[in-house]
Amino acid sequence: MPEILTAPLTVSFPFTRSLGPVQSAFLTGLRERTVLGVRTTDGRILVPPVEYDPVTAEELRDLAEVAPTGTVTTWAWNPAPRDNQPLRTPFAWVLVRLDGADTALLHVLDAPGPHAVRTGMRVRIRWAPERTGAITDIGCFEPYEGEEHAGPAVPHDGVFDDPVTGIVTPARLDYTYTPGRALSRHLAALAEHRITGERCPSCRKVHVPPRGVCPTCGVPTAEQTEVGPHGTVTTFCVVNIKARDAAIDVPYVYAHIALDGADLALHARIGGIPYDEVRMGMRVAPVWTGDARHPDHYRPTGEPDADYDTYKELL
Repeated sequence: MPEILTAPLTVSFPFTRSLGPVQSAFLTGLRERTVLGVRTTDGRILVPPVEYDPVTAEELRDLAEVAPTGTVTTWAWNPAPRDNQPLRTPFAWVLVRLDGADTALLHVLDAPGPHAVRTGMRVRIRWAPERTGAITDIGCFEPYEGEEHAGPAVPHDGVFDDPVTGIVTPARLDYTYTPGRALSRHLAALAEHRITGERCPSCRKVHVPPRGVCPTCGVPTAEQTEVGPHGTVTTFCVVNIKARDAAIDVPYVYAHIALDGADLALHARIGGIPYDEVRMGMRVAPVWTGDARHPDHYRPTGEPDADYDTYKELL
């Protein structure tokens, strides 16, 4: 039985957004221990606030302050917190309808165990010791024995000193990737410094890397064929912004390369030549370093440039 390949992968980037007047007031209010909602045209108070009515799509700007206490409307227990979650000890995810609000806010509840959590229980905000104008300024919710605040939400002008106008949120996805049959055979060949594709039984095109199905005809592919290793640069771009933690100095060239015998161009970095000398039609070959499975980059072979008509269909 062939080895089942797996690899841990992480996709992460900082998500930056500017804030409009409603979100700016909401996050700045949290920094000042004030929870703001927004009033809809039919009088409902939405917390957290939104800029447009979810029913009528009308623009909303009428802010109102609600109480820091509320009622749990539903919950789920988290026995094993992950990195960067609000609490390091087991906690409950809760939807809390704050007193004066008509919708529920998602956050976490600090409780000794699931036996201490129930729908309908009273809770209050535990503010973070240091607040910067983010949802994490609410450190968590905690059980509260007081009664529901009976008064309505209080109108608020949303004006604060030094308002928060933008936020940067790190987005991250960790997962384990398992390639299918076709790509596993392709990766096994790469470990031997060979590049393979699969030929479609209908259109007879060779696709690299193979996916087990022809992207044009939609039929399964199984016939393997070796391609390259030489290829032709079909088009390219010059990268001038250095990626975080990348060891490659800028500027460098990333190109689409049509390997000999392939009917689909793959993308790879071009090295061994100044970035401003890379051109369409340039003939290149892969360069492996160490025990890497994939080529580190492609370099010029010194062959004459390919005629445009030989690769124009692969642009």
